[in-house]
Amino acid sequence: RRLSSVEVATFFLQRINTLGKTLNAFISVDEEKTLAAAQAADRLIAAGKAGPLTGVPVAHKDIFCAKDWLTTCGSKMLANFRAPYDAHVIEQFNAAGAVTAGKTNMDEFAMGSSNETSYFGNVISPWRRNDGSTAALAPGGSSGGSSSAIAARLCPAATGTDTGGSIRQPAAFVGISGIKPTYGRCSRWGVVAFASSLDQPGPFARTVEDSALLLQAMAGHDPKDSTSAPRAVPDFAAAARNPDIRGMKVGIPTEYRVDGTSPEIVALWSTGMEMLKAAGAQTVEVSLPHTKYALPAYYIVAPAECSSNLARYDGVRFGLRVPGKDLAEMYQNTRGAGFGKEVRRRILIGTYVLSAGYYDAYYKKAQQIRSLIARDFSQAFEKCDVLLTPTAPSPAFAFGAKADPLAMYLNDVFAVPASLAGLPAMSVPAGLNREGLPL
Repeated sequence: RRLSSVEVATFFLQRINTLGKTLNAFISVDEEKTLAAAQAADRLIAAGKAGPLTGVPVAHKDIFCAKDWLTTCGSKMLANFRAPYDAHVIEQFNAAGAVTAGKTNMDEFAMGSSNETSYFGNVISPWRRNDGSTAALAPGGSSGGSSSAIAARLCPAATGTDTGGSIRQPAAFVGISGIKPTYGRCSRWGVVAFASSLDQPGPFARTVEDSALLLQAMAGHDPKDSTSAPRAVPDFAAAARNPDIRGMKVGIPTEYRVDGTSPEIVALWSTGMEMLKAAGAQTVEVSLPHTKYALPAYYIVAPAECSSNLARYDGVRFGLRVPGKDLAEMYQNTRGAGFGKEVRRRILIGTYVLSAGYYDAYYKKAQQIRSLIARDFSQAFEKCDVLLTPTAPSPAFAFGAKADPLAMYLNDVFAVPASLAGLPAMSVPAGLNREGLPL
């Protein structure tokens, strides 16, 4: 018999309340709201008005505003903040009949690559070993709660945001699919801002087709977002069902052969090329000569925009307030107590590169490099249709394995260029390493 939406929601809520707590994948769950939405979905189904996502539980990264839900961004600064409205992406899912399963844990204000910076504690990858001999594995970041939830089957679908790899890298670490759409494809309205020229909402799912269905629901022009692309949404799901790539030219960027990349990932990359050739595609070498400047440029542009966006958290209007003897001390106390170490680090870097004496030397130069990186991609796509690259230079690592911030930043080496250029990119699972971890 066909399961009702309420039965489906109840099943996943039970998993969230057991395994979800073990993994620390969710920040907030509201069974009453979820079951009410499931009941509404059943009424739509009974009336013959169901769509592809009607009754499907979707978990949302806790950076999306959802009316009357906690929206914390993984930060003490917003630990008790309830959003007064729905983000455009949430509105789109609600209109499609989807059911909100809860809000997922994340690196604080989306700053991190391992989900170790959340005020609410680390998210644990479901791929960790339980024999006590191996440290728990990071699920990737910053959207680690969403990736862990999908991998552990706590829900069939989830949202994330990708600024410099925060959907693709977590998807890679737990062996699921994840899309960073083209910048402007999905509205940022109601998404708490980290770096406005880079942030882009996108979906997580177990399969490419499911990801396409989710992207189709969440995409669309939004007049409330000035960067939202006024373009029709194509049938992504139909495209995902068509496996014919005969005649496609697949570019292999020479500069992505980076020292320090896991030999297993290099070998898998070669296997992927052979798989595409066997399916009728042709591989061609292309050059992206400014790739080596992508990480330095990103870690100037993103902190600069972060320092500007996070200036609003001052204890005056909303969020945490720590009193002081005067206004300046109240600002200082609030921001010192409300922001974690990584967020403070990026605010300081961003403020520095935007300051009067350094703006031209750092921020302006990084924006010029960004233009050159975008041009590299445009020239490469004159020779090929798509690019095939690794998502990350290694499989999932143990918590604490990258204590040096620079070592953590280097984990984004393959993801950041597409973000700087505003291009779409997707991570798909392609195999396992010797230890049985996804690549």
